Amino acid sequence: MAETRNPGAWRERWQAVATGAAAAAGTAVLAAAALLGWDTAAWAQGAEASTAEVREVVNRLRNVIVALASAVGTLFLTIAGLRWMLAGGDPSQVEAAKRAMSGAGIGYAVAILATVLMAVLDYIVQGGN
Repeated sequence: MAETRNPGAWRERWQAVATGAAAAAGTAVLAAAALLGWDTAAWAQGAEASTAEVREVVNRLRNVIVALASAVGTLFLTIAGLRWMLAGGDPSQVEAAKRAMSGAGIGYAVAILATVLMAVLDYIVQGGN
């Protein structure tokens, strides 16, 4: 007599076994931490301190990048203004200067949006605090 197999039941059994194993492993880790006297509060404080250090580094890096982007944007804006002044009425040179000015404007916008995006991501990561 042929035995019919139910693939859904097989999957459900393995999911139950995996869930039970994960729960048992978690319980074993917590029990070992309690028995060995590990200070989980110190772990949490250490993690918070590490996170604060990483956040400081990211903020400093962001500030440097925004400052460099602003400086380069100012340089390009100055060069574009000089090109426009020295164009002497040549329409192609005036158009090139306008394109350079619009590029500098886009660079400034990216620098501002990077700051705003970092603030939004910071708000999301902190959970609204």
